[in-house]
Order: sequence, then structure tokens, then C-alpha cells
Amino acid sequence: MAGLGKNKYTMFGVAAILLWSSLMALTRNIAELFGPIGGAAMMYTVSTLALAMVMGVPRFSDFNRKYLWLGGGLFVSYEIFLALALGMANDRHQAMEMAVINYLWPALTVLLAVVSSKRKVNILVYPSVFVAFVGVAWCISGDAGISLSLLTDNIATNPLTYFMAFSAAFIWAFYCNITPKMSNGKNAIVLFFAATAATLWVQYFMSGESGMTFNPSSVITLLLSGIVMGAGYALWNQAIIGGNMVLLATFSYFTPVFSTLFSSFYLSVALGASFWQGVSLVTLGSLVCYWATKEKPEQQHVQASSSHS
Repeated sequence: MAGLGKNKYTMFGVAAILLWSSLMALTRNIAELFGPIGGAAMMYTVSTLALAMVMGVPRFSDFNRKYLWLGGGLFVSYEIFLALALGMANDRHQAMEMAVINYLWPALTVLLAVVSSKRKVNILVYPSVFVAFVGVAWCISGDAGISLSLLTDNIATNPLTYFMAFSAAFIWAFYCNITPKMSNGKNAIVLFFAATAATLWVQYFMSGESGMTFNPSSVITLLLSGIVMGAGYALWNQAIIGGNMVLLATFSYFTPVFSTLFSSFYLSVALGASFWQGVSLVTLGSLVCYWATKEKPEQQHVQASSSHS
């Protein structure tokens, strides 16, 4: 019976990872329906309500104040940068590039943990991070092959979104490294989502953005996104109670593949061979990074690897 229980919790974790894999495409779709900033504000508002219903409303007094400010600041910055990078991309294909750039964070999380640690570094870490970055360059360059001129030309078409996507990957890596040390095991995700939604609404009203489309289809998409987000966190909270965390951490490193598959189907974007090769390299680089350091008794890699999309 104990084995059945462990399998149940592990399946909860698998379901959470698959749900999070769909969020990139849903975020882009919502930006198209409600606008980049307004859509993100709507999505995080619904997600906050969904999370509060699932996880309850936390009290400020339960948390380390320094963590609320620093962790919260990093979390809000990450969520906004990623949502706007996806929403402000020139087209759906470029939005998928933003998503792949975001998935540099697992390798960067390991790299930052290694750099800040005084432990002996596994020789595989640095080349693995390099492989992940080559994968991103491969995706951005397209089927013509990697070249500096192609990379700069593509980035020049929308430099702000590429800046936000790359910044988001580094910000989340920092967040994943400080959370285990500063959170005291307390989950402030509901507060952080509320702060993200509030910040986005301020941005929305200052931006003068307009053009929200309210109809049955768009409202269903919005509610679905909030439920997917809330369900993902709820299932993950169950998974960490008794699931096989080594298996789940490994599985989570394939999120770029799952996300790209779902996004390609949901957004009707045809992807060339080079894009899939790039996604594979990002996944391989992150996975080798994880396996090269998994003997370290740091739960953060397990927690961080599946704590977000």
C-alpha cells in the first residue's frame, strides 16, 4: 500500500509539470485576447484567486520580512518579464523563442548554486550550461544555422522582449537559490501572485493599453489558465508530501520539450528541425547540470526544478 501511495503522489507531480508546460501557450493566447499587459494582469488576478481558494490566504506575520521583500521582488519581476516577453513578441513563433529562453533557468540555477558554494565543482557543469545557451542560439537563428549576424538581426526585431526573456531566466535562477535559505519552509506563492497581479494592474492603467476582448471563448480561456496555474501548484504541494522527488526533478527538466510540443499544437505554429534541435540542447544541458550536482544534499534543485513553468 505504501508503494501505491508513493506512486499516487508521484503522479500528482507529473500532472503538475504537464499543467505548467501548457502555461506558455496560454499566456500568449491571453495576451492576444486582452493585450500584453492587461492580459497578464487578468491572468494573474484569476490565478491569485484560484491559488487562494486552493491553498488558503496566508498571513504576512508567518513569513520572514526580508524574504517577502527580496523573494517577492524577484518573483514579481520574473513573472512580469516573462509574461510581457511572451505577450509582446512579434508573433507566435517568436513567443515560443521567449519560452525556450526562459528554460535556461534550470541550468543557471545550478550554475549559481555552484558558483556561490565552496564545494568542489563537477567538471560537467560549465560545458552543460554552454550547451543550453547554444540550444537557445540555435532556436533563435532558425534553419539557416547559427551565425552572429543572424542572431543579432533576429534580436534587433524586438530587443525588449529578448532582454526581458533573458533577464527572467537569470532572475528565476536567483530566486530559486535564495528561497530555500530565506523562506524557512514557508510558501508565500499566494502573496507573490497577488503582488504580481497588483503591479501589472498599475502598469496597465499607466500604459493606456486598450482592446480587451470579452466573449465566452476569451473568458473560458482566461478561467482555464487560472485553474491550470492553481491546479499545478496544488498538485505539486501534494507531490512533495510523498512522491519520488528524484524522478520528478528529472522529469521536470523535460518541461521545454513538453511546453514546445503543446505550444506548437495549441498556437498552430510549425517548427523547423533547428528549433527542435535547440530545444533538445537546452533540455540536455539542464539535465546534465542537474545530474552532475544531484549528489549534493541541496533540496533546492528538486524544489526549484518544478516550482514553475
